[in-house]
Amino acid sequence: MIRQRKIQASRSAIRINVEQVTARQVKELAELLIDIHGQHEHQSLLKASRQLEILDSYAGAEQKENLERLKADYEEYRQARQKLEEENLDESGLARERDLLNYEVREIQAAALSIGEDEELEARFLKLQNARKIIEALHGCADATGYEEGAGALVSKALGELKQVADFDKELEELHSTLIDIDSLLSDFSREAARYADSLGFEEESFYEVSSRLTEVNRLKSKYGGSIQSVLEECQAKEERLKELEHFDEYIENLRQRESSAYAQVIVDCAAVSAVRRQCAPVLSDLLKTALCELNFLDVQFSIALHEKEKPGEKGMEDAEFLISLNPGEPLKPVAQVASGGELSRIMLAIKTVLADQDQIDTLIFDEIDSGISGNTAWRVSEKLGKLSTSHQVICITHLPQIAAMADAHYLISKHVEDGNTISGIEELDEKASVGELARMLGAEQMTDSAAAHAKDMLAQAQHYKNNIFTL
Repeated sequence: MIRQRKIQASRSAIRINVEQVTARQVKELAELLIDIHGQHEHQSLLKASRQLEILDSYAGAEQKENLERLKADYEEYRQARQKLEEENLDESGLARERDLLNYEVREIQAAALSIGEDEELEARFLKLQNARKIIEALHGCADATGYEEGAGALVSKALGELKQVADFDKELEELHSTLIDIDSLLSDFSREAARYADSLGFEEESFYEVSSRLTEVNRLKSKYGGSIQSVLEECQAKEERLKELEHFDEYIENLRQRESSAYAQVIVDCAAVSAVRRQCAPVLSDLLKTALCELNFLDVQFSIALHEKEKPGEKGMEDAEFLISLNPGEPLKPVAQVASGGELSRIMLAIKTVLADQDQIDTLIFDEIDSGISGNTAWRVSEKLGKLSTSHQVICITHLPQIAAMADAHYLISKHVEDGNTISGIEELDEKASVGELARMLGAEQMTDSAAAHAKDMLAQAQHYKNNIFTL
């Protein structure tokens, strides 16, 4: 799949495999194909809402359908409840609203509007307003093409001249015939222009009627929405509202039943969502604990707690909270209270790897997943990424040599100034260049034999690990 983007001063054009697409379509497509772990995304783990999203994401398609159904039913309940709150009118308030609605409905109905009428009126108004100019122009055309001093007279003269010599040259017959056609067309045009000019006249009564009607139509358009279609729709909405007010007690009772029914459905939806969460929470906890152990959390304990809320919402009846213990004997505490930046980064990597197969996204991008880690922990993160790359395409932006060494392809991103402009570049490194870059990342100021040996040893260690993965 190839994306092309043409950047211009006025607007940009984006194509995917030749087809032009919008920026929104690109974003939607990218979400299906690529999961980007931003440099500070692990901070989102501190939010309870994000933890709940992770659990629901792991739960898969069934939970997605449950949540979509819950969201729709909750919106129905919210709208019914909001309407009930808005209908807090006393008798005098109801009477005032009824009177206003009756007046507005009668006003629109009395106008007897029809779709397209405004455009027709504007055309007639323009014609009547400029009738004198049109008549003068048509008479001018008739005179200019007429047979007294106009073009018609000249064409008649030309016909006479040509007729005198037509018998001497047969090739002149075609010219003579063409000129006859021109004379006929010019005669018809001149006669029709004069006839149409004579038929026109400035009728003051018609002009007044059209002008008055157009003023009334435009007034209603301005008052009720800007078009005849919107005026008619507004009239229909007001008629429906009048029916509600004329049977107000029955209307309120229907609203209460609607609210009650929607709320009952929301409770049913919440129960379905909660059941899936209770089922998936311990399973996901165990998977995350295993993944965290592989990332050098040696004595980690992990659990997902579900806390019931007082009222249901569009996300259900509970919040999720990730609890973790990083040392033996310590109780489980919220992740936000005990995890450092580097630990949060690894926890998020564990989550990404566990969810990767669940959401079936092929490409994972990690932007500086190495934040706050080094040494043996960096190797564990590198190994986790290497294992993940056996089933997904993994792209890492990193400053750690341990992670760069695990790559199947090593690219160097660089910047330099050229003619006062900053130029960014990217190039794929061969094995020799990769050794040099790893040595630089290891801190070597110069490429010594020992620095090169250390870099080569790191590459060999990474390759050995990858070989073992594929032979398992």
